[in-house]
Amino acid sequence: MSHSAEKPTCTTFTWTPRQADFDEFARLSGDDNPIHVDPDFSARTRFGRTVSHGMLLYARVFGHLQALYPGRDHELQTLMFPNPSYADEELTISISEYPDTQGLVDIEIRRSADGAVTLSGACKIGDAA
Repeated sequence: MSHSAEKPTCTTFTWTPRQADFDEFARLSGDDNPIHVDPDFSARTRFGRTVSHGMLLYARVFGHLQALYPGRDHELQTLMFPNPSYADEELTISISEYPDTQGLVDIEIRRSADGAVTLSGACKIGDAA
């Protein structure tokens, strides 16, 4: 994505997802893949433990977007999940808006401990109603 040299407005939040969050999201979404909800199974995978659903991460971002942009529709998003997020590890959520890109915001989630990006993308926020 190409942005001007103007500095973005950036808002950050921290969140520590818990296994209970993974389990509840699995129940609500129907995605009960054992990589998300079965610690014994997950221990035998390359991750060594349960990993978050990508859309659970985005649901958290979406809640922040609604709070930051009340009354504005969420028109679209592009998302990538390059690294896993684990239960009980703090995440840093960043939402950046560039002055010259009306309504387009960059979103990113990083593991706070090592800085690995676990969600990277952009969202288009509609005009206020």
